[in-house]
Amino acid sequence: MKKKQRRKTWKFPQIIFFVFFMLIIILFVRYIYLALSPSVNGINLKEFAANRNTVSKVLNAKRGTIFDATGNILAQNVTSYTLIAYLDPKRKEGNYVKNIAKTAKALATALEGNEEDIRKRLEEGKEEGKYQVELGNVGKNITELKKSEIEELELDGIDFSEDYKRYYPNGNFASYILGYAKTNEKKVNDKIVTSIDGELGIEAKYDDLLKGTDGYLSYQQDRFGYRIPDTPETRTEALDGSDIYLTLDSSIQRFVETEIAGIAERFDPKWAVIGVMDADTGDILASSSIPSFNPNTRDITSYQNPLVSEAFEPGSTMKTYTYMCAIEKGTYKGTDTFKSGSIEVLDATIRDWNNTGWGTINFDKGYEYSSNVGVVNMIDKFISRDDLKACLRDYGFGTLTGVDLAREVAGDLDFKYPVEVANAAFGQGINTTAIQHLQALTLIANDGKKLTPHVVKKIVNVNTGKTTYKRKVEESKEIVSQNTVNTIKNLMYNVVNSDDPAASGRRYKIDGFDVIGKTGTAQIYDEKRGGYLTGDTNYIYSFAGMYPKDDPEIIIYAAVKQPNVGSSITVSDAVNNLMKNIAKYKNMFSGVNKTEDEVKLVKIDSYTNQKTDVIKAKLEADKVKVITIGNGDKIINQYPKKGSKVLSYDKVFLITNGDKGKMPDLTGYSRTEVINLMDALGYEYKIDGYGYVTSQSIEPGKDVNKEVKITLSNKYEESS
Repeated sequence: MKKKQRRKTWKFPQIIFFVFFMLIIILFVRYIYLALSPSVNGINLKEFAANRNTVSKVLNAKRGTIFDATGNILAQNVTSYTLIAYLDPKRKEGNYVKNIAKTAKALATALEGNEEDIRKRLEEGKEEGKYQVELGNVGKNITELKKSEIEELELDGIDFSEDYKRYYPNGNFASYILGYAKTNEKKVNDKIVTSIDGELGIEAKYDDLLKGTDGYLSYQQDRFGYRIPDTPETRTEALDGSDIYLTLDSSIQRFVETEIAGIAERFDPKWAVIGVMDADTGDILASSSIPSFNPNTRDITSYQNPLVSEAFEPGSTMKTYTYMCAIEKGTYKGTDTFKSGSIEVLDATIRDWNNTGWGTINFDKGYEYSSNVGVVNMIDKFISRDDLKACLRDYGFGTLTGVDLAREVAGDLDFKYPVEVANAAFGQGINTTAIQHLQALTLIANDGKKLTPHVVKKIVNVNTGKTTYKRKVEESKEIVSQNTVNTIKNLMYNVVNSDDPAASGRRYKIDGFDVIGKTGTAQIYDEKRGGYLTGDTNYIYSFAGMYPKDDPEIIIYAAVKQPNVGSSITVSDAVNNLMKNIAKYKNMFSGVNKTEDEVKLVKIDSYTNQKTDVIKAKLEADKVKVITIGNGDKIINQYPKKGSKVLSYDKVFLITNGDKGKMPDLTGYSRTEVINLMDALGYEYKIDGYGYVTSQSIEPGKDVNKEVKITLSNKYEESS
């Protein structure tokens, strides 16, 4: 019995030995398999091991810079930083955030952020055991200056990661032309990759060229993070993005921005646009519009550039092209007469802009007065519907101009029936864009040949230094004859410069400038209810013109929609100031010593407590017109303020420590000049009207001891 029990007890170690032996066999077989097989479970072991020790880095390409025509920077990449807060106590040398409350308070002050939000992010990160955290938007896009300021606080556990962002040094300067690019993050192979992507304007249209091509770097590292010697490195260098030079002239753009800002402040329109073109090349020298935006902050209310993306009924500026069509056909007779006032077209009555007309007048006067009835009479008498449509298409309306800007629209020339044709002849019932008007005017400036407008002057590959694109002047065949051009120029000249008080463009006359042009006042169609809007302010006021007449250098188109004042002064003041500033800047009308008459930008310093005669002499040496108020020997106030820029021949007001209680003569001053001077003097005042000063309640030289009432008047009668 005992013998049997011993045998049974002896089997247990045999089983243990057998199991152990089998495990050894299995492990040995597995080892042989792993040693000989290139992959296990579909995974290449060699690649897997290499990848675990491989460091891969993206070598970011630098986004190209955007310049104006003379090399001034309009958009560039700048270094920015993201703040990082380390929270892990095991971090090397114990450099982590030890006092969350103190750190949050200091960072909130430095970053102008919310202290509670920062503290909450730090506390939540610590509770979750995170090694490090960021602070959201408040901790991103930190400048070099702000970074230095935070570093001086010597906070534990605070560090920065370097990045790049797009920066626009001039703010809302030509913003719709430039557009914007912003930093985006996306996930690629489980890694967050950042890139700067263009989303509007030149930044979007030429995004691929500006962006360049990122490079790549990979190498092997050991478990301590050091590169393993004698292991291969794979490196592909980044190719930086191309630089783009625009046709914009920053000085002219500055003039336009100033006038657009003035329109916004004075008249609060729904939108306004001003474009300036080089008449010889088709280059866009400046363009601005409202509403505008700052590309740095992207405070955008509309993504449509009014220069190319806003199609609207233009009004009477189209009469130029109706007349040009008839002149070119050879049927136009300017001395033929018609009865103005109103005309019946089937069951519709079309009236002149003043409702009454001017009696019986000839067609030349009809253009000068901007008679709607005149162009309606021209249909069938001089040209047909098909003639008009063909001419307008030849002149560039209803089609894309080909300007190198995104989102251009073509508008439409959808007129068929007699009333529609009549309306189209004076610019109603059709849709055009500002860039089309600028292009069509090149026919007149360029002896009957149409120019393609351009915004890009050249593109330079910074990696090779080669210019990959250079703008060429693109000129069409002759579309209208030199005789037609001369005739329409004379008609446009009379609109602005005629002594006839009924001439519709006299508001744009500038002595010595030889301006030619045509005004427009268009009704606005009500898309919701049908029909046209009523009321004094529901119009689009515009001007299309150029100067000088015989050899035009500058073309200007300006339009303002629904200003708070029902008057074309909403356009004329801005355009006149602009034409004067451009002429002075380009020295257009100097027939004598060019050096003496040269116009330049003058930077204004602070003149407070300096001697009046010294500063006056200094400014006058730059051809600045100095207006001194009071007879003191020292300056106590000034306008413009320090840092401003003015042109030669512009006004600078110096308030002296003498008797400033005497009223200056304001006759001929603009509204802006009056406001600036009265504010600098500290006088109480009230302004009535628009235009230029024609009267003031306190005579020049008298004491100022009460409110000054100042009257501004329009120079000319309102017209279409």
